[in-house]
Amino acid sequence: MATGWHFACAVREGDGAIECWGTSGLGRNVLDYGQANPPEGEFSAVSAGYLHACGLRESGAVECWGDDEYDQSNASPGRYLAVSAGMRHSCALSSLGTRCWGRRDERPLETIAVPAAGGGADTTPTATFTAVSAGGFHACALRRTGTLDCWGLNTQGQIAAQTGTFTAVGAGQQHTCELRSTGAIHCWGNNANTRLDAPSGSFASISAGTLHSCALTSAGAASCWGFNGQNRATPLSGTFTAISAGGTHTCGLRSTGAIVCWGSDQFGQVDTTTLTGTFTAVSVGQQHSCGLRSNGAIHCWGANDRGQTDAQTGTFTAVEAGALHTCGRRSSGAVECWGQSGTTSVRSGSYSAVSSGGSFSCGITMTGSISCWGSNTSGQAPASRSP
Repeated sequence: MATGWHFACAVREGDGAIECWGTSGLGRNVLDYGQANPPEGEFSAVSAGYLHACGLRESGAVECWGDDEYDQSNASPGRYLAVSAGMRHSCALSSLGTRCWGRRDERPLETIAVPAAGGGADTTPTATFTAVSAGGFHACALRRTGTLDCWGLNTQGQIAAQTGTFTAVGAGQQHTCELRSTGAIHCWGNNANTRLDAPSGSFASISAGTLHSCALTSAGAASCWGFNGQNRATPLSGTFTAISAGGTHTCGLRSTGAIVCWGSDQFGQVDTTTLTGTFTAVSVGQQHSCGLRSNGAIHCWGANDRGQTDAQTGTFTAVEAGALHTCGRRSSGAVECWGQSGTTSVRSGSYSAVSSGGSFSCGITMTGSISCWGSNTSGQAPASRSP
């Protein structure tokens, strides 16, 4: 499932058709560019942006629909492995690297314009890592091939080599969980509080917290396991489009754009009764929570003893809450962090993704390598890491 601005889309099991809903159905003056009217046929994935969406065909072709003011729905021809629709631009990953189209000032800085037909070779950078997750004192990243690379503290075997191919990974305090290409979850490391006892079944996303983890099925049903103090591993009823497991609590994002949380509320990190507006992402730290508003602003609440909820102003495309700090990614690829001293000095560069852990963060550069900053006491924050 993918959520955009007042609309959502999902790939239907069985025939691979895309179904979308929302847009003007909320009783608000929401612009309708046909973003909830996908093309017919079979797809393997879908991504919803601001006022447009893109789907990935089984053949690897990308098709986009909806608002096309900046050519964000004018997909570049080619065969791709993944696609993501942003605010007013879109990007797709191929075996040669990343191509983007749409509004130029929202594209990643290192991404070149797609040459016209017959206009020369593709010189976009080759991506080596596609996802990264920072834990307590270790981190893991997914290579483009689907294999896993972990580094940092290994006292509980949390960075032990794993075989097979994966689609997602979550690094916790002393454990790691990954999502296999079959949809099954596998965890390793410290099994105190049954944090490795993942449920059976097929899942679409995963999030590892300090002592517990959570996952979502493709239908949005949530399952959590591990330490259940203050009911942090007991999800609220209903379905979600995203979930984030933290230190003492968990938060989920509803398809309506609302955030709900459960677990310890010692510092108000679970109380969402005063939240207004809609959100597109949620991330929780040790005892604080953060959400990305639909207008790109970041709002945080909960413990603020290190300034971790003092979000920077302006618009962002992603938010990542660490233990005592928070990071946000701008549409330019720039990353800014705030909170605990020693975690906010981001290494220069432009990033396609960022993940915040215990006292460090890691980002994926536009060339596909890993760059980390913050505490490096166990080798968890290397300046650069390439497969």
